[in-house]
Amino acid sequence: MIDVNKDQRRAANPLTSVWVAASAGSGKTKVLTDRVLNLLLMNGRPDKLLCLTFTKAAAAEMSNRIGKILKRWATCSDADLVKGLESLTGETPTEETLIRARRLFAKVLETPGGMTIMTIHSFCQSIL
Repeated sequence: MIDVNKDQRRAANPLTSVWVAASAGSGKTKVLTDRVLNLLLMNGRPDKLLCLTFTKAAAAEMSNRIGKILKRWATCSDADLVKGLESLTGETPTEETLIRARRLFAKVLETPGGMTIMTIHSFCQSIL
């Protein structure tokens, strides 16, 4: 039997190059969201990330999920934060990672224009 969480966690690791092909409702948006969260935890700058999706609905969903998770990380108990980060990364977070996770919500909010999450068509149109 395939451990979906393990496969999704592996695909969400920004240190690997992956291609995700799956049917609707199989967790692609979760994997992309987790990948962005991992990038942010690794000191990725929100203003340097570009997230592209096929539909406006998917872009909005991804943006909402990231915001909701970062808000939760900023306000939850230490035990809940550790549990959430362990679920995301598969590892016990260091004290430094806990501090960084708590600060990410404000960091993203303070980013001029916010994070760039858009459709492929919107991105191409912005270039033109």
